[in-house]
This record gives sequence, structure tokens and C-alpha cells, in this order.
Amino acid sequence: MLNPQQLAAVEHCDSPLLVLAGAGSGKTSVITEKVAHLISRRKLAPAKIAAITFTNKAAREMRERVAQLISNDDAAALTVCTFHALGLKFLQIEHARAGLRRGFSVLDADDSNAIVKELAPKGAKNDVLFGIRNLLGRAKNGGLSPEQALAAARSPRELEAATIYELYQRRLAAFNAVDFDDLIRLPLDILENDGECRDSWRERFRYLLVDEYQDTNDAQYRLLKALVGERGGITCVGDDDQSIYAWRGANPQNIDQLGRDWPNLRVIKLEQNYRCGKRILRAANELIGNNPHLHAKKLWSELPEGAPIRVLECKEAEHEAERVAAIATTLAEKHKARWHDIAILYRGNFQARPLEKALRLARIPYHLTGALSFLDRAEVKDLLCYLRLLTNPSDDAAFLRVVNVPKREIGATTLEKLGQIAQSRHSSLLDATRSDSVLRQLAPRPAAALASFANLLDQLRSASLHHNAADLVELILQRTGYAAQLAAATPDAATRERKLGNLRELADWFRAMQKGGNSAGDLASQLALLSHADRDEPGNAVRMMTMHAAKGLEFRFVFIVGCEDGTLPHEGAIDEGRIDEERRLMYVGITRAKELLTLSWSAKTWRYGDIHANQPSRFLHELPQADLHWQGKDPEADKEVTRETAESHMARIKAMLASGN
Repeated sequence: MLNPQQLAAVEHCDSPLLVLAGAGSGKTSVITEKVAHLISRRKLAPAKIAAITFTNKAAREMRERVAQLISNDDAAALTVCTFHALGLKFLQIEHARAGLRRGFSVLDADDSNAIVKELAPKGAKNDVLFGIRNLLGRAKNGGLSPEQALAAARSPRELEAATIYELYQRRLAAFNAVDFDDLIRLPLDILENDGECRDSWRERFRYLLVDEYQDTNDAQYRLLKALVGERGGITCVGDDDQSIYAWRGANPQNIDQLGRDWPNLRVIKLEQNYRCGKRILRAANELIGNNPHLHAKKLWSELPEGAPIRVLECKEAEHEAERVAAIATTLAEKHKARWHDIAILYRGNFQARPLEKALRLARIPYHLTGALSFLDRAEVKDLLCYLRLLTNPSDDAAFLRVVNVPKREIGATTLEKLGQIAQSRHSSLLDATRSDSVLRQLAPRPAAALASFANLLDQLRSASLHHNAADLVELILQRTGYAAQLAAATPDAATRERKLGNLRELADWFRAMQKGGNSAGDLASQLALLSHADRDEPGNAVRMMTMHAAKGLEFRFVFIVGCEDGTLPHEGAIDEGRIDEERRLMYVGITRAKELLTLSWSAKTWRYGDIHANQPSRFLHELPQADLHWQGKDPEADKEVTRETAESHMARIKAMLASGN
């Protein structure tokens, strides 16, 4: 079933390989078939192969597809995971080399931000804190240690961030914890500087396959290079035209770097598209042709031409949203489309509100990607922090979250004093509460509450030796009094049941993830790596998301809204000369569509309390005009749009009358 280029990519194993896989060109098939080829034809042990992706969802889907090609035992021995999950596995094995103790914690973004806020200058505003955290992330994604970041600082702002970076890492060391960026930086530091460890891991993994390679940052590329070495057992699959994550550290130049580091690199292009109609593909090719390319490619398709690409001029965002809802209704009624066949894409989440309103009025079910996820709910985070603290008593971030959950009358003043004492003793907060000499320095009532809390955790830790992680969730709920307080503090029965249901679901997740040898803390760390995209279960609903979130997905019908200069491309990118990445983002949006693509723009926009006149996006003028239908330029096509809109409004009115609302 593979085309000649796909087959060549699967069979080439004797030197490093770069597969430039255009949108919809079947790259996942190449990776899964190559894993099977390495095992069945090249006789490589499955345990020696690692396939690396960027989301847990992609890893799960890849593992499922590989399992259809090889035996169950072989599939179980494979490593298919994200970069961060690979880093976590490395540190769990090599924790001593990283200066960590067994059972270390992985801090989430909230934990990290709280530490940065504590270390930053008093009264620092949110934008300042965001800037510091961003600079810390950039330093870590560049593989820099605190000392290297300090030496590389070129401005007072960078110097301040580098100083905080050093203090931040000391705090993490005291907590026996790492953050997400450390899951790459620490393994990289060890592999680049410890030859014995490097040789061991190169033997552990004889062949690496990397999906979405264009999204790698500098540290991730160096990690791959350290693991592969001169042997060159690596296949990187990616598309430079879909590199849209420079803002979070991705470096598209890593595609060029492969050839410099491995001169015997072979490059294979996958240019046959199996997703888009010819018209949509022509538009995508012409648009992206305006960007510079080291490896030029041109996608082609054997699918039908498809309908003209609609360009809708709207009065403002509310009018735009109403028109999108009307056309979506028509698609469902006349084309028998299911709601999940339709996607509405935009540049930024701020554009979602009028769309939500219009879809609700039209009684169209929708799923908003990026909304508050299951693992971000307060009750779930509370239970995960209890589990972290049971596994890692040095996890001060988890301690501070749950020491007063349920309420134990331990005030902020007490906790601040406890923190000062613990810091002076070089101990964790929990260890400090076990010391009579420490407790005597605190007021009697909160001191007794802290001692009781420490005793409760000791009891739970003993019980955890005889319970799996799923059962431990129920044990924590009962012994801490969490379930009782949740019930008492939530008078609304539906809300109470939803929150308790979330905790039952957490137990179910642990049950599904449970494997021999995994502690509750290990499972909690694995859950912490899940992104929003991994948790989404949208069902039969119109999908609403940013174009960044849409990469890797496909839909029969796609709307891209906000196609005006200042929104797409974003005004910041225009000012800073970053048009190439914005064009790649538009390319990603266009190539999500299989059958029908609708582009819309608003003539006016409210910004900062004033009305601004807009111009259609410059990208619209870079598309092949013969394949576009601009509203107002073709009277017959305009009549069809007007008729569809009127029919959808009448259908909505009939539905409202029938329901009595």
C-alpha cells in the first residue's frame, strides 16, 4: 500500500534519513511501517527501538498502529513516547547522576510559576513574571545551565532572569523536583558529559524515529545527537513548511543541521497528498511558495478538484460568527455532514467568544480545544499533590497546596515562618514539621495542626505500600476528610457529583495506567506530562481551536476566520518581520481541509475601545485567484451563499418553534 517514496523511506536504514513529509502525505504510515521493517527484516530487537513524538495522543495512536503490524510481545517492548516522557524515563533510571533522589516530583506550570513569583522582586507584575519565566524556558530549551545563562546574559533583564534561574534551580533541588524543561536539559547535560552513561544509552536504543522533527528545539536536537552518535541510526520525519512553534523554542534550522552533522544524510520527499482536493492543495502550494526553502517540494493529489475556496467579507466579528454558524448549519442539513466533520480555526483564543455565542444561538454543539481540562481541575490537582507528597516528602510545592486542604487552620504567617526555619535547616517543609524544636517556635494551635498533618501523611505512606495507586485515591479521600469537606462545601448536588466524578475518573486513569513497578508518584508524574491535546474527547461537535492546535488534524469542512492583516498575519509578526512563520501557520490551516475551505475577514475590529478599519490578509492575495470565490465578485455565487444563509435561518427558527423555546 506504500507509494515508491514511502517504501524507500521505510527500507533505508544504513545511514541517517530525513523524510520531508508534506501535509497529508502519510508520514505516520512511514514511521509505523519502518518500525515493523526494523523488527521483521532487519532483526532489530523491539526494545532497541524508540519512536519519539510531541504529544501523548500521537504516541498512543502510533503505538496502536504499530501493534497491528507486529506481535503483542514486540509491541509491548517498544518505546513509543514524547521527548519529555523519554526524559522522565531517563531520570528515573539515572536519578543519582542528576543529583536527584528516587521518587522525585515533576512540577507543573502552576508550581513553577509560583516559585518564580516567590523569587522575583516584590510586587512584580504579571507581565514581568511572564517575561522571567519565558527567559528561563528559553535558557533551558537552549540546554544552558544557570552558570551558562548568567555568562550569556546581554541585558539587565536577561541578567535578572539568569540570577533567578540559579535560585530557582536551588529551590527545585531542595524540593527533589524537576520542571518540564529539566526533563530534556538534565538528560542532555549527563549524556554530553558522561561518556559511560552515553555509551550505555546508545546501546539501549540502537534506532530512533522522530515524528514532527521540525518542532524540535536546540536541546531536543542535541539530545537526539547524543543518543545516536556516529552510528547514525535515526529517521527524522518532518515538514519545514509546518514549523510554527518558534515562539516556544522550536528551531526549523535543525532540518539543515542534520546534513551538517551527518554528511551521509539521505533526504526523501513525500509529496503525494492523500487528504486535500486539488484546488485546496494548489492554494497551499502557491501560498507557501513565497517562503524560502532549502529542500523545495510541491504537493500533488489524485483527489477531485473540489469546490472553489470561499472568501467572505464580514462587517465585524459578530457578523462573521453568524455567517460561519449559518454555513455550518447548511453543511449539516444539505451535505449530511456530522458536526465533528467541521472545524473553525483562528489565530488566537480571543477570537472564540463571538463564535461560541453564534453557535449556541444556532443550537450547534461545539468543542473548544484549550478549555479547562480534566487534570487542571482543583480537586484533581489536590489529589495529585497528595500522591506526589507521599512519594516525595521533599516536594514543598505539593506540601503548600494541600497542607490546608481540607482546612486545618494553618495560616500564611505560620507557613512563612515554617519556610524560613526549614530553609535555615536545609530541610523540606514536611521534614521540618516532624521536629519538636521547629514546632516549638510556632504558635501552639497551628503547630499541633502541622504535627497532625505530618502524622496523617506517615499513615498514608505506610498504607500506600499495600495499595495500588487507584485504591490510594479512595484512601486519601476518606482519611484526609477531603470527600466530606467537598460534599459540605458544595451544596449544589450536580456540581458536587461532577467533582466527585472527576476524582473517580482519576482513579480509573491510574487503574488503566498501572504497570508492574510503577509507584503512585511515577504515575502522577506521567499524568503531569499530558497536554490539553492529549485529554480532549470532543465527541460529535464542531471543533473550535487555534491553527497551532490544529496541526496534525484533518476535517471535511474548514473555516479560517480573522483573515485580516493584524490578525493573520499577527500585528506583532508584521512589526518584527516574522511573516514566514505566519505564512506557515496559514499553510497549516489550509491543509487541514479535505473538501471545502472557507476564509473570512472582518472590515472592522474593536481594539482597545476604538473601531479600526481592516484590510484583507495579504495571504489571501497570495492564493491562486482563479480558485477563490470572493464575495461580491461573482453575483451567481453570492446568490447561492445568500440562499444558504436564509435556509439555515429558517431551519433554526423552525427548530426553536418545535422545541417551544
